[in-house]
This record gives sequence, C-alpha cells and structure tokens, in this order.
Amino acid sequence: MIFTATDWFILAFYFLIIFGISFYFSRKKRNSTDYFLAGRHVGWFAVGASLFASNISTEHFIGLSGSGFKSGLAVGNFEWSASICLMILAWIFVPFYLKSGVFTMPEFLEKRYSSASRWYLSAVSIIAYIVTKISVHLFAFGILLKELMNWEELHGSNLYISAIILVIITGIYTMAGGMSAVIYTELIQTFILLIGAICLTIFGIQEAGGIEGIKASVPSGHWEMFKPNDHPDFPWVGIAFTSLIIGIWYWCTDQSIVQRVLAAKNINHAKAGSIYAGYLKILPVFILVIPGLIAYALHAQGKLAPGAEMKPDEVYPMLVSYLLPPGIRSIVIAALLAALMGSLAACFNSASTLITFDVYKKYYPEATESKLIHVGRIATVILVLLSLLWVPFVGGVSDQLFVYLQSVQAYISPPIAVVFLAGVLWTRANSKGALFVLWSGFIIGGSRFVLEIIHKNYPFQNGYLKYMIEMNFLHFAIVLFVISIILLVLVSILSEKPAQEKLNGLTFKFAGNIDLTEEYKQERAQWKKHNIIATGLLIVILASLWIIFA
Repeated sequence: MIFTATDWFILAFYFLIIFGISFYFSRKKRNSTDYFLAGRHVGWFAVGASLFASNISTEHFIGLSGSGFKSGLAVGNFEWSASICLMILAWIFVPFYLKSGVFTMPEFLEKRYSSASRWYLSAVSIIAYIVTKISVHLFAFGILLKELMNWEELHGSNLYISAIILVIITGIYTMAGGMSAVIYTELIQTFILLIGAICLTIFGIQEAGGIEGIKASVPSGHWEMFKPNDHPDFPWVGIAFTSLIIGIWYWCTDQSIVQRVLAAKNINHAKAGSIYAGYLKILPVFILVIPGLIAYALHAQGKLAPGAEMKPDEVYPMLVSYLLPPGIRSIVIAALLAALMGSLAACFNSASTLITFDVYKKYYPEATESKLIHVGRIATVILVLLSLLWVPFVGGVSDQLFVYLQSVQAYISPPIAVVFLAGVLWTRANSKGALFVLWSGFIIGGSRFVLEIIHKNYPFQNGYLKYMIEMNFLHFAIVLFVISIILLVLVSILSEKPAQEKLNGLTFKFAGNIDLTEEYKQERAQWKKHNIIATGLLIVILASLWIIFA
C-alpha cells in the first residue's frame, strides 16, 4: 500500500485538531476536579460520545472483524448486550455514583463496604488496565502497522518503537489537557471512527456483490447471532448470560467508563449520555463485525488474498489495504488511530485517577491540587512501561484478539459485578461478604487464567482439571458469578449487619434525596420523560434486531 500526499494531509489535519484541543485546555487554570473530571460540567451528548469512543479501540476494529470472519455475527452479542448494560448504568447506578460525589469506583466501594474493598478494586483495576486494556491496544496497533505499513515482525523491535511513539503522542495531549481534552477529543474521534468504518463497509459490500453476494459466499451459520451450545467460542448460553455479567462489570463499575459519567453536569445528563451511548453500541455489529463476513466472501470469491490463508486478526487491515482508494483510505486509518488514541487516553486518565486518589492521596491526604495532578502524570508513565512489557503475552491466549479480551475479563468480572449489584440492591450485603467474594473470585478466576496458558503448552491429563480448564470461558464466568452470589449471601448473613452510614444514599432502600441541585429538581420531570421514552425505544430496537438475526 502506497501513501499519497492526500493520505498524509488528512492524517496531519487529524493530529492538528487533536493537539489543538489539548493546547486549548492546557492553558486553563485547573484544580484536581477539572483535571480528572472535567470540572463535572460535561453535557449528555459529549458524555455519550465519550463513553462510546473510550470503549471502541483498534482491537474492536481488528477483533470484531476477525471474529466475524471466523464465526459470524455471534460476537456482536457483546455489543448489543452493552446497550442493555448502559441502561442499567443509567437507571440503577448513576444516581448513587453522582450522589456520593466520588472520583473513583474503588472510592464508592469504600463508602458502601470498607477501605479493604477499595484497595482490592484499585489493585485489580490497575492490573486489568495493563492486561486487558493498554497492552491490548498496543498489540492491535502492532497488527495494524504490520499489515498497513508492511512491517514484517509483529513481536520485534518495530512493535515497541511504534508503541512508544503512539504512547508519547497520546500521552502528550492526555497529560496536558486532562479529562476535558480527553472527552472533547473523543467527541471528534467518535465521528471520525464512525465515518471511517462506514466507508469501509460500503466499499466492501459493493466489492462483494452486495448483501446477496455475501450471503452466497459465507456459511449460513455466520448470519446467526446464537450458536449451538457446544460452539468453541460463542455458545448461546454463555453469550446470553456472560455478555451481561462482563458488561455490568465493564460498563457499570470500570473506572475508564464510569469516569465519563462522573464528569456529567448532573444526573439528568449522566442518564441521557448513557442511554445515547447505548444507541451507538448498536452500530459496531454493522460496521465492524459485518466487514469480517465481507472479508470471508471476498476471500471465497478470490478477490482478497487469493490462495493465501487469512488469520482472523489480519482481516480488517487487509480490507483497508485491498479495498480503499487514496483519501478514503487515510480517513479509515485516521479512524483506527482515533479509536486507539481515544481508548488509550481514557486508560491513561482513568489509571492516573485511580493511582492518585486511591493510593497516593490515601497516604498523603493533605497533598495540594498541583501535586495530585503531577502524581497522576507520573503514574501514567509507569503504567505504560508495564503495559509495554506485557504486550508479547497477548497473542498467547487466542488467535482472535477480541476473544482474548473477553476471556480475561470473564475471569475477573463476575465477583466485582456481584459486589456492586448487591451493594445498591441488597442492604444486608456487608464488608466481610464483599471482601471474601472479591478475593475468592480473584483466586478462582486467576487460577483458571494461569492454568489455561500452561495447558496450551503442556496439556494436563487429569480429567477433572482438564475439564475445568477447557470449559468455555463464557460458561466458566457463569459458574464464577453464581459462586460469588452464594458466597456473598452466606458470609453476609453469618456476620454482622452493615452500619447504617454504609447504606444511606448508597442503596435503593435508603436512597434518600438523590437530587444534586435545584436546577436538577426543576428539570427532572422533563428529563425523566425523555429518558424513559429513549430507553423504551432502545429496548424495542434491540429486541427487534435479536429476533431478526436469531
């Protein structure tokens, strides 16, 4: 693929916009609330776009299309389930998060349970950023460069050079502009990545002979959202339940996601932004998964890599290389960069928030505002270095990047999802039960992850152990979720009731007055009506889509 002057001009213009936004916000005088939460004045449209952009990264372009190529539309269930989880975020969690005035999710756990729970979630979240976020983003970027720039070695020094360059570019505007720069660049990046992805899908459908041409060239099962229960990657029982379990953890309790909601003007805007993001999450099935089916059809027709074996994770960049003309191609590449940089920026800012408020400020509560910002920037640099060291291990779990991402999340998400849900829904859940579930779930899930890696290289012969390790990760997550519920109920009932201050304003039974301002009270009725209508319409759309593609 040869880059033209038009391609370079479009990419340069994109970076000029991003750095311009960062420079604008870097000149403003800010305190820690401004830097980490954009002053809590972000409107619903920007909240929703930021939620979408911080989630969609290069591994979605590469991973979703790769899984679409190999297994069809089934992977799209994670995207549509995310819409349900965003509605859960809006209607169940948002009022309590904003009422509590917290900066981080671990801080919320401390208010509801104990400081020990806060320490646990802080540590696990930071590890998760390294294992399932930043390193995966950089690994996906390496695949992108390998295909689009003809770089030969994915795991060689080229990957690290490109990763370091990308980290520096993203880190500059993230550290300079803070959360405001992150959110408003994500607002622009949302439109860029949507335009780029739509362009590629349209070109691909035309090249493959339209929808009918694609249907005639791919297995009929590729168009089904629900696979048989013995499917190696996406069994329907696992998809139906685990996509929600992982989704509640990710969309309702993960710092990089919820931090956008915490930055909203008030509860009205936070709810509306979450619901709006739910609509946006419908799109990836059509603009990211279907390109995988397009690639399958083009390969079968001899138009894409004829005679060569196609690896799932190379599908999307190969489509970009083969299908798109100059100019359009640079828009798609800008979309890929926008997605990657948006997610990296979200990780950088959220990780620095966790380390600054859940670690540093706990030890130095009198730290000045400028000191907190400085610590956050240093923490980001350290986290990135650790992530670079983890990148070579990403490809060892699955040849499908999105499957790797979901499998790792399936091992850590169930106990956290249970603790947060019980925290707001069940007043009897106490700190001992929460801490026991968090640690036991971490040990069980972590053991499965480590043993799975060992088993791939040195297969176990023990029947029971082999069965537990080879159990589909989606089914394993359901088992771990049920175990976590049972343990939380048993330990909580067998120990003392939680103190009243751990319940007031943090549970539905003792919600109290969740209004934040007089402005919110005056607008509440109108906003509530609009949000209810938007939620109902979203539910109807999702139900219709699942019926159509079942």
